[in-house]
Amino acid sequence: MKYAKWIGGGLGWAFGGPIGALIGFALGSLFDSDDRPAGQRRQTAAGDFKMSLLVLIACIIKADGTVKASELETVRRILVANFGRQEADEAMRILDRLLSQNINETQVAGQIDRNMNYSSKLELLHILFQIAYADGEVSPQELAVLQRIAGIFGISRIDFDAIRAPYTKRNDSSWAYKALGIEPSATDDEIKSAYRKMAMKYHPDKLAGLGEDVKKAGEEKFRAVKDAYDHLKKERGIK
Repeated sequence: MKYAKWIGGGLGWAFGGPIGALIGFALGSLFDSDDRPAGQRRQTAAGDFKMSLLVLIACIIKADGTVKASELETVRRILVANFGRQEADEAMRILDRLLSQNINETQVAGQIDRNMNYSSKLELLHILFQIAYADGEVSPQELAVLQRIAGIFGISRIDFDAIRAPYTKRNDSSWAYKALGIEPSATDDEIKSAYRKMAMKYHPDKLAGLGEDVKKAGEEKFRAVKDAYDHLKKERGIK
């Protein structure tokens, strides 16, 4: 199969709905529409997560109305780092076809929201932030897309800011507090409690059902939470 590595974990609910139409075109296949009753959730397969990721990446890249070679190279580098070279190569071929299509991000994000659990949606958003901030800053158009997607996903403002915070270190002295979902006025005990809570929320084991490569990709956010905690421990002299 041409894309066996990338969708080796199988496809479930992504066969249908707006995502199914998009990837059906990208893979040269015809998928059935999804006519399940609203609110009924299926278990997410690894392929569902990865195809959802590619469609959302296309939304980010197209946010400013142009597709730059430098952006595509950045995406490829991040996919290689997270999923390996062979899967990244397959993913980039699919992404190339997705970029030629008109994508309704509201419909796509809605389908993902109906079928994917909160931890998986957090990891999707995390990888999208990696891509958006790969050149050191995010454009207003990209940030707007990220905010709209997060809103449809039901991601809380605290979690949105926590995912974004590590990328704003240079310009935001309170980034470590935001990464832990707390205010700079927090006590040392509140910082410790927030770290435990965030470490549990972003533990890679919560992504285990999506395959080892997705679980591995989730380790970066887990490390970012620890980095924020270590930063505050040093800054405050917390033992």
